[in-house]
Amino acid sequence: MSNTKQLVLASSSLYRRQLLERLGLPFTTASPDIDESPLEHELPEAMTIRLAQLKASAIAKQFPEAWIIGSDQCADLRGQIIGKPGNHERALAQLKKMQGQTVVFHTALCLLKSGKQKTLSIPTRVRFRTLPDSILENYLRIETPYDCAGSAKSEGMGIILLEQIESDDPTALIGLPLIALSGLLRETGFAIPHE
Repeated sequence: MSNTKQLVLASSSLYRRQLLERLGLPFTTASPDIDESPLEHELPEAMTIRLAQLKASAIAKQFPEAWIIGSDQCADLRGQIIGKPGNHERALAQLKKMQGQTVVFHTALCLLKSGKQKTLSIPTRVRFRTLPDSILENYLRIETPYDCAGSAKSEGMGIILLEQIESDDPTALIGLPLIALSGLLRETGFAIPHE
């Protein structure tokens, strides 16, 4: 196995880039310009799979010889899609809505080259604590997780919001399931760790 293949992460996410760096493979990042709005009546998991594939396909046009990694995530509260809040007020509303609830974070992964793709969806079940508004406000001011699905930045101070996490792939909650991805990359001939 060799790493002469080109690898491109179809994302502008700092979190996904930092996660992919853990595998020690050289890669490029490219930001896909796509509409990430859910379709009418689209289920949360289906949306993340569609968007991961769409992101990878958009970047594949720029890098036709490369392996493209697309990923997408949303929080699913009893079938309701909870995405990135974008600002403090929406983040606070999200956190208040999720208190005492079990939320499923769907993280979809697509590995694409020359029209051939492998797509997976990794669920992470998260139980949120019930906390006073003052703690939620302080967390949001310190962490500013406005670009995180569900406003819960578990790799940072957001861990205090959570009571329990269940997942087969712990990095899925941060945005890129590395156990699943490293398996897909090995299947396509990438050497991890590379030589």
